Amino acid sequence: MNHAYVYDAVRTPFGKVGGALSSHRPDDLAALVVKTMVERAPQLDASKIDEVYFGNANGAGEENRNVARMATLLAGLPTSVPGSTINRLCGSSLDAAMMASRQIEVGEGDLLLVGGVESMSRAPWVLPKTERAFPMQDLKLANTTLGWRLVNPEMPDAWTVSLGEATEQLREKHNISREDQDEFAARSHQLAAKAWDEGKYDNLTVSVKPNTKRGVELTRDETVRADSTAETLSGLRTVFRTGEDATVTAGNASPMNDGASAAWLGSEKGADLLGSAPIARIAGRGAAANEPQFFGEAPVEAANLALKRAGISWDDVAAVELNEAFAAQSLACLRQWGVDQSIVNTWGGAIAIGHPLGASGTRVLGTLARRLEESGERWGVASLCIGVGQGLAVVLENENAKG
Repeated sequence: MNHAYVYDAVRTPFGKVGGALSSHRPDDLAALVVKTMVERAPQLDASKIDEVYFGNANGAGEENRNVARMATLLAGLPTSVPGSTINRLCGSSLDAAMMASRQIEVGEGDLLLVGGVESMSRAPWVLPKTERAFPMQDLKLANTTLGWRLVNPEMPDAWTVSLGEATEQLREKHNISREDQDEFAARSHQLAAKAWDEGKYDNLTVSVKPNTKRGVELTRDETVRADSTAETLSGLRTVFRTGEDATVTAGNASPMNDGASAAWLGSEKGADLLGSAPIARIAGRGAAANEPQFFGEAPVEAANLALKRAGISWDDVAAVELNEAFAAQSLACLRQWGVDQSIVNTWGGAIAIGHPLGASGTRVLGTLARRLEESGERWGVASLCIGVGQGLAVVLENENAKG
């Protein structure tokens, strides 16, 4: 079988809900990173792109159901390049990369563009269709931004609690304190700010220019707060519960965001097509599922499976990129893996950077690849939890590792 490699990755800075990117359509944000990836490979004949896979968790609005195809057309790619949109909620773009890597490995493609996009600012409200033309009862709009909607009444109530309440249940299960969560969250902000200041993200991001509706250029992640400390975060009120058993706040959870990300995946032949060497090899993949209310710890088994398939153990891993949906969720995973926190999200995580659902998978994958390249270390794991009880993980190998 062929090997599948990550050749390059880029993302927009992530904007906050109602912020600098809220006037940008999701298909335009996706088109921006697609166009940027092509421009970063000037010798590429774009007609040689085998597929474009994009992750998106919504699809109910301006994504127009298949945002992958919309983005390629808006970016000016040849109409002969096919595009497919993948939806595994928060894991959508990592799932896109996993699917593309399998296609490469079985010899059905040499160069695929993968990525993801989400505009949580522009996610529409939806009105359910009725069984008769003019119903007599009131109808309720459902917000498609995040979480459950139009829930099937056959679903057990224990499964359909809010993401925040589910996280409270998970932290009770693993005895994770409010103090631990706030310390983890403050670290995320401090490391993200440091990484931006040190230029870690210069090659990983493309600025978003202002459009006709809003004269703001976004050059850095909008939700990073460099001055965050555990002490300041401890003063925030809890959101999903009240009383002594409440711990989850807006400060120790990821915000809602807008943004897009993309990456080149290819076989060995991809180097000739792009005119560049690969950064890292995709060495293992894993997907896992558990009870929906404990979605936050589903990455545990997904990563363990990915490592097994890569033929290595946690003792070999030098870098981890775990999407920080919530601090408690992240800590639950790290404690079960037995991972030293010093190798986790060293350029900051989603609590600071943001979590525009469909875009987060290729963000963590691209960041991990560049971290391994910079450090010269060999093995890394990228992983995300997914609402309704799923997790994904990918193991990367830096074949140019030192030693």
